[in-house]
Amino acid sequence: IDPSVLMQAKVTALNGATLEMIAHGLITGALFLLVGVIYERAHHRDLNRFGGLWNQMPVYSGVLAFMALASLGLPGLAGFWAEFMALMGAFGVYKQIAWLAVFGIVIVAAFFLWMLQRMLMGNLPREYERFRDMNLRENLALFPLVILVFVLGVYPNLVLEPINAVMTHIVQIISL
Repeated sequence: IDPSVLMQAKVTALNGATLEMIAHGLITGALFLLVGVIYERAHHRDLNRFGGLWNQMPVYSGVLAFMALASLGLPGLAGFWAEFMALMGAFGVYKQIAWLAVFGIVIVAAFFLWMLQRMLMGNLPREYERFRDMNLRENLALFPLVILVFVLGVYPNLVLEPINAVMTHIVQIISL
């Protein structure tokens, strides 16, 4: 492998990993807040007891679906560019490990889709008919995260431009 190609693969992987840390923090933070929203109403976290929340809590359901899709790497959301860049860089250096990461991404995607189906689709249990959608406080806490996940998905250079020079320098130092 040409050393310059190898160096660029490492820089790409580090840029992707750094973007992944930022995207993961935003997305996971939002998902934990969403767990808190539903726990405050149901007083449990048992996925097997939920169902049909899409019609009862449409804003909550939309934000939950948005963040789950962002976490599994849907193009146009922050998780996509982070995973894509990290994997592209990893394939250039460590193919076997990159394939293992792809397998992990598929497992996570399957889990999130299963969770969305379990919580949002189907029949609403009677005990959840009294549930109200997210209140103003919950919306104010979550919507800045939704906006940031979207903005980083359509314009990842907002983060990548400032960090690229640093990552290039780190790879140069390590490669000496």
